[in-house]
Amino acid sequence: MALLSILTYPDPRLHTVAKPVQAVDARIRALVADMLETMYDANGIGLAATQVDVHERVVVIDVSEERNEPLVLVNPEIVWASDEKQVGDEGCLSVPGIYDGVERSTRIRVRALDGEGQSREIEAEGLLAVCIQHEMDHLLGKVFVEYLSPLKRNRIKTKMLKARRDAERV
Repeated sequence: MALLSILTYPDPRLHTVAKPVQAVDARIRALVADMLETMYDANGIGLAATQVDVHERVVVIDVSEERNEPLVLVNPEIVWASDEKQVGDEGCLSVPGIYDGVERSTRIRVRALDGEGQSREIEAEGLLAVCIQHEMDHLLGKVFVEYLSPLKRNRIKTKMLKARRDAERV
């Protein structure tokens, strides 16, 4: 297993649309293991392959208190979403330190392959539903700040670019 580098906004690679995984093989299982290690190391609850510059439809999530219930979604698709929506503060490993309100469906049903390549359907609500929707946006090349006003988005972009420049000076 290895820690992977997480792309940070406004890196243009975050806007790449992920391609479907052809087979859950040893390469994908190794990617999943590396993504889980990277997510846990960064204290995140979700990570999409796009965020680590792998443009395939793979997501890892763990919203458990003990951080011991990893969920792997390969080629996920939302097959149903509730009409009921809720605005909640979201953050992102690719936009460190930034949190803002995003409207999401409160309940969803998702179909995906698991880490062994078995098809499954998952019903999710609350934090898990939000996390799945957030990570699936990454697979479509969308970062949560794109739900915000252009003014907020530009402020965040400026802040992120300044942080990157400051880090490069050290």
